Amino acid sequence: MRISLGAPELVASPALSRRLELLTGLRLVFLTLCLALVGLLYLRGVSLGSTTLRVGLGLLVVSFALAGGYAVLLRVGRGLALVADAQIVFDQLTWTVVAYLTGGASSGAASLYGLSCLVGAALSGSRGAALAAGSGVVSYASLVLLLGSGWLAPPADQPASVYQLSAEEIRFYLAVNALVMLVVALLAGLLAERLRWTGGELRMANERVERAERMAALGRLAAGLAHEIRNPLGSIAGSIALLSSARGLSSDDQKLCEIIAREADRLNDLVTDMMDLSRPRRPEPAPVDIALIAQDVVELATRSGRAVSDVQVVYEGPTSLVVQADGAQLRQLVWNLVRNGVQASRPGGLVRVVLALAPEGASLAVVDRGIGIDEEARSRLFDAFFTTRSHGTGVGLAVVKSIADEHGFAIDVESGAGQGATFRVSLGRPLSLRSSESAPRSEAQR
Repeated sequence: MRISLGAPELVASPALSRRLELLTGLRLVFLTLCLALVGLLYLRGVSLGSTTLRVGLGLLVVSFALAGGYAVLLRVGRGLALVADAQIVFDQLTWTVVAYLTGGASSGAASLYGLSCLVGAALSGSRGAALAAGSGVVSYASLVLLLGSGWLAPPADQPASVYQLSAEEIRFYLAVNALVMLVVALLAGLLAERLRWTGGELRMANERVERAERMAALGRLAAGLAHEIRNPLGSIAGSIALLSSARGLSSDDQKLCEIIAREADRLNDLVTDMMDLSRPRRPEPAPVDIALIAQDVVELATRSGRAVSDVQVVYEGPTSLVVQADGAQLRQLVWNLVRNGVQASRPGGLVRVVLALAPEGASLAVVDRGIGIDEEARSRLFDAFFTTRSHGTGVGLAVVKSIADEHGFAIDVESGAGQGATFRVSLGRPLSLRSSESAPRSEAQR
């Protein structure tokens, strides 16, 4: 599974299902009206056994039967894209039959091909418009060429003179109708993609507004709780430090002091994350050495938390790489990613902090071999207070996303359930680079 944050999602199955349901109903109504008009304009005085009437009624029966099949597939909810494609192609075939019944190449029903191009764009964007234009051109050209070559006879109950066209007239109708279909498909596809992209941006803007409102409420809560929590927390940490240095403590007492000190540090990290998330500070970009920051964070991680005992943390990359960023916030971003990787790892696991340089710019990746991220959790991965761990808070990654957004960094996540995860942050083009002459630095303890 790969998650790329930044671009709005362009296709959503629920939206496609709703559009298919609406257009299926409208298609039946419109086709019924079209055939009724054909009856009024072309079938006056025609017997009930006429070719045009039989073909028209047969087309109507087939259309309703297919609509029933579409309805069943829509209820199942699978293969909606194929259903949309089938409807587009069948529509163009339907208009070809109507054109055959109403004059062949010169039929006014040829304008309905453009309508299907609009429907295709509404269903599937530029892809649907292109499919409608292609199938429409092929269907109409086949009809015109078959009639012109005499391989297909006009309906017996229609005036033969209407179907008798010169070669120049046939080429004219072919060129004009094909050009109209292509132009309509191009314009409709561009408009549909633009509207869909705009809708995605609007959805993202709404999400940002909702996130800002949540952060504002969190800020008011965190501001009131920070001092209330940190003051007794500082007293606890100081008291435990004094107590653990006292003489005469047994090994069990020392272990209890270590547990209290570790949990106090965890609470302090939580309060810090909440404050960073609720009151984000505008970054102050300056040249900063991300390689030194990453190495310092790795060294710190190996001396705290689970990395001291059962998780290995290593750094891989150059000894120096300068980028434009806020140093303090960049350090917080790296620390939160490393801490997330350590917490997600199994005993004996490995967390790699990889700094790399590619043609498109520098990137920092934190790779773990932990529990991974399943499909259900991926859409909420960076939401505040969302976590997949029983003891997690869901704040650290939200801080990472906030810092990355403020800097204009893109975050790419690759993961699968039970397969570990890779969080990659694109840092832009570096200002300078110095490679290590020796092996990459590795600070780790088992």
